[in-house]
Amino acid sequence: MAAHAYAQPRRRGGATTAVIITIAAFGGVLVLVALVTIAILFTMGNQIANVFSNVVAALGSSPSP
Repeated sequence: MAAHAYAQPRRRGGATTAVIITIAAFGGVLVLVALVTIAILFTMGNQIANVFSNVVAALGSSPSP
């Protein structure tokens, strides 16, 4: 019977392992989203700033009621 106990692998915290894997997956997605956001802001930052400036200028030049 002792040989049978060694034949089966031991389970170590199945729920804990699943939680760790889930946290790691969400962390990886968060890092990817952050990197993409930073890349977009670096490449299109001036264009986005110009759009907001144009909107502010248009709102400022409109007649008040």
